[in-house]
Amino acid sequence: MRSLLITALSLFVCLTPASAQEWVFGVGATDFRAPGEDSLALDLEYRHRPFVERRVVSLAWGAHMGLTGEGDGFVGGGLWARWQGQGGWFVDASVMPGLYGAGAAGNSLGAAVQIRSLLGVGKAFAGNTALSVAISHKSNAGLADANPGMNVYSLRYHIRF
Repeated sequence: MRSLLITALSLFVCLTPASAQEWVFGVGATDFRAPGEDSLALDLEYRHRPFVERRVVSLAWGAHMGLTGEGDGFVGGGLWARWQGQGGWFVDASVMPGLYGAGAAGNSLGAAVQIRSLLGVGKAFAGNTALSVAISHKSNAGLADANPGMNVYSLRYHIRF
């Protein structure tokens, strides 16, 4: 599983265009609803330039990779949305289906196919950077008999290009 994630990360970084809209780096903690082991969570997210930009809302395609201290991994892609408020404040939301692999026996989420949803709030700063806090949830959406789910609470650093 680790070699698959290392290969995916390498392709993710090397094949994405240099004119990316935004990179997001996150650090946080997992919260399993099953008897899983909670641990450190690391996230890397790429957001392409928006294909829809309205007055306060934008939509874009994105990709996400997450690793935990227990060796769990997720790679996925999907739709990202941002609502831009006043004073640099914003709300992010995304839905990204992908593949999940458990690093510890108790961390199984019932199926390899998972759907990651995220809701976050943040503040943009000068120099094309921002900080946000987010909660994300991974679930197989009932595709398997077992659907324990996993939450990740994270602090995220955004860099716009």
